[in-house]
Amino acid sequence: MNTGSSLPPPPAWEDLVTAALLGTDRRTPPGAAPGRGAPSALLDAAAAETVRRRAGLRPGPAAPRPRPAPEDRRPPLPPAAARRLALLLADRPGTAQGGRRGTTPDLVELLPQWLSAVNERGFAAPPESLPALLDAARARTDLRPAALRFAGPRALWLARLNPDWRFALRASPGGGTALPGPQEAGRIEQLWQEGLFAERVSLLAAVRARDPDAARELLEATWPTERAEDRLMFLDSLRAGLGPRDEPFLEQALADRSRNVRATAAELLSALPQSALAARMAVRAGACVAVDHTRDTPTLLVEAPHECDAAMERDGVSPNPPSGRGERSWWLGQLVEAAPLAGWPARLGGRTPEQIVAMPVADDWLGELHAAWCRAAVRQRDPDWSRALLGPPSAPGAGGPGAVSLAERAKLLGTLTAPVRAEWVAGFIAAHGLSEAFQLLGVCSVPWAAPLGRAVVDALNIARDAGSYPWSFSGVMGLAERCLDPSEAVRLDALLAVPDEQEDASPGAGGYWAEAFQRLCRTLRLRAAMTAELEVPA
Repeated sequence: MNTGSSLPPPPAWEDLVTAALLGTDRRTPPGAAPGRGAPSALLDAAAAETVRRRAGLRPGPAAPRPRPAPEDRRPPLPPAAARRLALLLADRPGTAQGGRRGTTPDLVELLPQWLSAVNERGFAAPPESLPALLDAARARTDLRPAALRFAGPRALWLARLNPDWRFALRASPGGGTALPGPQEAGRIEQLWQEGLFAERVSLLAAVRARDPDAARELLEATWPTERAEDRLMFLDSLRAGLGPRDEPFLEQALADRSRNVRATAAELLSALPQSALAARMAVRAGACVAVDHTRDTPTLLVEAPHECDAAMERDGVSPNPPSGRGERSWWLGQLVEAAPLAGWPARLGGRTPEQIVAMPVADDWLGELHAAWCRAAVRQRDPDWSRALLGPPSAPGAGGPGAVSLAERAKLLGTLTAPVRAEWVAGFIAAHGLSEAFQLLGVCSVPWAAPLGRAVVDALNIARDAGSYPWSFSGVMGLAERCLDPSEAVRLDALLAVPDEQEDASPGAGGYWAEAFQRLCRTLRLRAAMTAELEVPA
């Protein structure tokens, strides 16, 4: 009969841990004698118990091997550009000492532009760069669209294996699954009926981009069953490719039970100058504005609405003004904003937009009226009215009578062609300097057109000669590093030296300016080199 082993039972692991935590002077390890040999006995017992515990483990079932990463069929980056990518991803912000940026280009700020360039050329990311690209996209949300597009399908494959990169799956339509193509009607219908909200939004946008009517019909099929917040998002996607064929559906949405949906439908309809809603708003707005010919100079008379009736509310006019705003001016602004701009010349004596904007307005209604026309010009993408409301760039106050804020001026500029926009901003800088130009520069196409680039460099040079410090223009200087055409670097050569310090200048300003211009020049030359590295030899 087996009576068991004659060996003493092994000490419990917990007892060994307790002796180690308390110390062998206070707790004698199990199976050991107190005294100087107790620590060694504790270590021996712990080692033996560790081996015993590990020897008793049974191997678990092997996890399934991950599926191979999908193939990226795009052409690989040229070797020099791949090395450049590694440098861009390795650079970290905040390395400047003492708050000074020195003369070294800021590679972090150049990464978005570099990503845009490689995406335009359709290159695939090097596999070894994908973890760093995903980390960069995780740290900077502004980088995500371009970084994930460049990283491609292999990055999404990686993101499924690391919880830190799950954002990439959420940011990609279908979590990395390609959206159905135009010929896959069954998959489109299934995804629209069964997909997650983000997947449905992405699907609707994709279908709208290639077939606006098909996207609207897709939305119409499920419209009554959608939640109000979903209806609002889906309706907003109709801005892309908006056309007269959308009008019946949008008119129907004017009766929606959600106020926000009704307001969005009205806004979209007002962007269609030939729509019935635009015609109704034109009648209402026209009744509020007339020309008074009894004065020495023809003057615009404004009679704001005295009530917001049910028909106005149905057409998207909000009856309740925000705090501090009068009801009548609030209603007037909404009517004029939604009325077609093309109808005002006929209503106001055949005058051009420039002549209408230049007319005096009685009873302090000028600001309200012109602000509404500004919003209408932006909504209707009307360049003629935008130019009229902007006025000449050299005008006192720099914006014309209707441009009440820099933000509105920037929006008006957005309706103009890129060359016209650059010319206007260049004229503005030449007349008024750089102090208010930052927001306007932000809407100009990159790289800046030659006249705009020259105007910015000239203005920076004037600011230097005036004796101020360069960090007063750090925002514009940063934009110039990213947006100036690299060919402008030649024009900066004369500004790189430290000028003689003038008596009325800020102490040391000349040296700081020379440093800033050297950094600008080096950045422009670096951008030129980065572009050249992306060229594939024929």
